[in-house]
Amino acid sequence: MASCFLLLIDFYFKNTSIVPAPGGILREGVVGQPRFINPIYADTNDVDKDLVNLIFSGLMKYGKDGKIEEDIASGYEIQEGGRIYIVNLKKNVFFHDGEKLDADDVIFTIRTIQNPDFKSPLLAKWLGVEIEKISDYQIKFILKNPYPSFLENLTLKILPAHIWQDISFQNFPLSPYNFKPIGSGPYKFKSLVKNPDGSIKSIVLLRNQNYYQKKPYINQIELFFFKDERDLLAAARSGLIDSFSPLSFKNLAFDPFYKKYSFTLPRYFALFLNSEKNEFFANKNIKKALDLIIDREKIVKDVLDNNGTLVLSPFLPNVFHFSSPKNEAPNPEEAKTLLEKEGFEKRENKWVKIEKAKKMHFTKTLMYGSKGKEVENLQKCLAKFEDIYPEGKITGYFGKKTKEAVIRFQEKYREEILKPAGLKKGNGRVGPKTREKLNEVCIIEPENISPFKITITTGNNPLLVSLAEKIKEQLNFFGIETEIKIYEISKIKQEIIKERDYEALLFGQVLGIIPDPFPFWHSTQRRYPGLNLSNYKNKKLDKILEDLRETSEVEKRKELLEKAQEILLRDTPAIFICNPNYLYFVSEKVKGVEETLIPHPSERFLGIQNWYINTRRSFRKNK
Repeated sequence: MASCFLLLIDFYFKNTSIVPAPGGILREGVVGQPRFINPIYADTNDVDKDLVNLIFSGLMKYGKDGKIEEDIASGYEIQEGGRIYIVNLKKNVFFHDGEKLDADDVIFTIRTIQNPDFKSPLLAKWLGVEIEKISDYQIKFILKNPYPSFLENLTLKILPAHIWQDISFQNFPLSPYNFKPIGSGPYKFKSLVKNPDGSIKSIVLLRNQNYYQKKPYINQIELFFFKDERDLLAAARSGLIDSFSPLSFKNLAFDPFYKKYSFTLPRYFALFLNSEKNEFFANKNIKKALDLIIDREKIVKDVLDNNGTLVLSPFLPNVFHFSSPKNEAPNPEEAKTLLEKEGFEKRENKWVKIEKAKKMHFTKTLMYGSKGKEVENLQKCLAKFEDIYPEGKITGYFGKKTKEAVIRFQEKYREEILKPAGLKKGNGRVGPKTREKLNEVCIIEPENISPFKITITTGNNPLLVSLAEKIKEQLNFFGIETEIKIYEISKIKQEIIKERDYEALLFGQVLGIIPDPFPFWHSTQRRYPGLNLSNYKNKKLDKILEDLRETSEVEKRKELLEKAQEILLRDTPAIFICNPNYLYFVSEKVKGVEETLIPHPSERFLGIQNWYINTRRSFRKNK
């Protein structure tokens, strides 16, 4: 019996393998607070985007390595060179309350975004897009102009029209459904716990048993919200959470409890230079000088701890699929030459812009009886000295009073005017030596000294603050006075960017998986809701960006992108700094997480259906 038992055990283990099993709880820690768990508003708050990605679903979704795949859509067709998209919907998709999702929900969601009364941050993405219902499960999108990245627009998460359609735009942000969301995604809202101060402590999500695609293994996700990174990391070190993403890149030793995953994001951080707020930024040489001062390699090493790459252009090689410009070491000597060329000097170890004093220039011999403009200028000059020309009359005629004033002037500067000429007293005649002294002291406008000062505006994210401090350190060392202003990220997105109220904005731009530089650099995007953060304008670049939207030919696109890059590097509307990796720490008990290219940090959950905690043994299938 013992032998049979051992043989059975041996047979079982040889013919079975460990596979994922349903169950388990994932405790995710994030910094910040939910504001709107609503696809219409979530774009301005990363915490909201995390929740929206788990609770809602879109026509399309992101797959591994950023590939765009069908989600609610069962298929699509592109017509008229990219101007028309026909999208078919799956018929087995239900919201968490049991109601079916159909074309009306999709149309409602998009038209709500397009209505400016709702003030959705997604409005710019849907301008000029018409949407028509063909049937309950088929929709037509008509674009004013084709652009390759429209497919990414279709990853928009869909609201249930039957819940939201009777809520006015005034009450939309106030609706309780913003904190009790109903979507169609892999997880559904269960409960919310508040702290004594009214802030949200945690939200619990349950696996959607009626999910139309592969159901997740993990039964429950609990999201815990922390005030700052310090509290988040303390919770991680205490083992209170299973997964989290640090906001900074230093002192990240969490072994052996957590495994570090590094995701690639199609984004860059840059210093956007706004010439409307700082006149120095209207000058190409000055902006180029700033670019030559910044040591990107040191920033990647010191701030990112080498968890990222330096960036020299807005066209990232791993996203746009063509070579980036060659990295050159910082060149402070060339920067110095460029600044001196533009009238800057270094005084007391600080760079200042010098505007030389404007002086009068007398060329004629003037005497009693002379008339004209030069006599008028002479009188203006002498009138500045009350002890020389107290009458101060500007007549343009060299009369008695003017002659007396000239004599007084000659007597005042006896050593420079009379003595070299061998005269003992003034003669009232404006000769060579008198003219020479007049040209020296007759100042129309005095010398103007403007300190080269930069104010960097950025968000209160630890990474942004660290980047800003490192840039400030490098600029200050060179002699450019630099100040940092820090605001809440929500204020940056909703107010400061909207009004373009900054000199130099240190911020990130997420490019998307299908890159389209048009929203970031075309001159029509200089005002909100456009994303041209430098208020940059170049007609040649505009034409290139327009042509890019209308071509899908790989070699042609590469050629256009290279031309666009050349223009941007020459004009330097922004100083491109780095592309940090997205670091994500996950407990060793959680399996199935894969490193990949993701379009946004919230897309770390794109493979959530494959994550698992529990396991079981299953018999292997015969080959």
